Amino acid sequence: MSAVLKRLCYIGFHVLQGQQLASHLMQRFGFELFAIRETERKRQQAFRRGDAIFVVNEERELTEKKFSSSDLPSDCYKHKRILYDVNLQYRVSTASNICFEVEDVPGISRNLQEKGCKILIPPTTEADENGFVTYSVVMSIVGNVSHTLLDRSQYGGPFLPGFCEVEVSPKKFQKEKETVHFDHITYACLQGSSQAVLDWYKNCFGFQRFFIHHQDDAAEGFRIQGEDMGLRLTAMQYSDDRLSPFEPDCKFVLAESLPRQRMGQVDTFLQQHEGAGIQHVALYTTDIVSTAAAMAKSGVSFFKPSASYYNEKSKEKEMQQIGQDLQLLKDYGILFDATIADKGQDSSPSLLEKQYLMQIFTKPLFTEETFFIELIERHGAAGFGEGNVRALWKSVQDYMDQQQRPTLLENKA
Repeated sequence: MSAVLKRLCYIGFHVLQGQQLASHLMQRFGFELFAIRETERKRQQAFRRGDAIFVVNEERELTEKKFSSSDLPSDCYKHKRILYDVNLQYRVSTASNICFEVEDVPGISRNLQEKGCKILIPPTTEADENGFVTYSVVMSIVGNVSHTLLDRSQYGGPFLPGFCEVEVSPKKFQKEKETVHFDHITYACLQGSSQAVLDWYKNCFGFQRFFIHHQDDAAEGFRIQGEDMGLRLTAMQYSDDRLSPFEPDCKFVLAESLPRQRMGQVDTFLQQHEGAGIQHVALYTTDIVSTAAAMAKSGVSFFKPSASYYNEKSKEKEMQQIGQDLQLLKDYGILFDATIADKGQDSSPSLLEKQYLMQIFTKPLFTEETFFIELIERHGAAGFGEGNVRALWKSVQDYMDQQQRPTLLENKA
């Protein structure tokens, strides 16, 4: 029996320069710092935008005085270790923990251990005046990724025991009715490992294969090949009848390079990250144009596709049918893909028959090219368009090629 998951709670980082990431999440990406815990050597900060939560874990310098003991209640200093995650010592900054809320932490942990999974932290209870939570941490099959299994059904605090609430400043970016949640998480995987990853998540957590494109083959996945890229994408999602239809549905995408291809961005990630892991996280937004505009104004840099992408006649027609401003999308580098029902018919489809999505990638958040964020807006389109995938991944590859050129020139000199 696989574990019963309720929802994705948060994604955790272990970083070398946490305050830089923290300031970027708040000042550039519109996240709010809403909870924090500090010890002499550790700092954990929780950031939220809509339903998307990032937890940033970092080592502190002993001389730092970001928050003094008079700023935070004494309970914040109760524990000297990292809570709700492993104390990961990694050479580069990394997104490495995905927390799932569950109902029976001891039972699920025991079941996973019987399946051969490595339990990094056994079932543990933490409590404060707002109640208690139980959690464990299990190692995944993907690189340094771990999963925190968390039962917070008996807790009424703002986040988790040990964290202290931070007064939230007025929202800088987010509109009142804007919805933001995790749309998908992409793993960069070793060549030939995708099937093993799919099997592990199916066996342990009940994930099922999700087909992201009509050319997505059950055995081979969605293969994208060209002169400058060779990529295989497969996807999976959690599937359980008890999952509320109101819960945001976060999918997991597995990316691996194809054999006998030039070194691509997946290979670059594996090299700089020193193994497989979380390459990027996609945030769903109901208004990608306004969100991207606000982020760009605040200093976020986005990848942009080649100008030829927007010059395709079919692309112009699709945008006109949907009512999107071509120049506006071009200005920010937003990619557009439409799947319209009954394309072969002459009659113009109604608005309800039009399915489309829009996407954009940020440039890497860390010095190493080991993590970036995607924005995505969906209108009935559950998968990914081939044109978008090609354009997105080519723009990332072109950027990485440019980044490597100075190093190559220095080596020749």
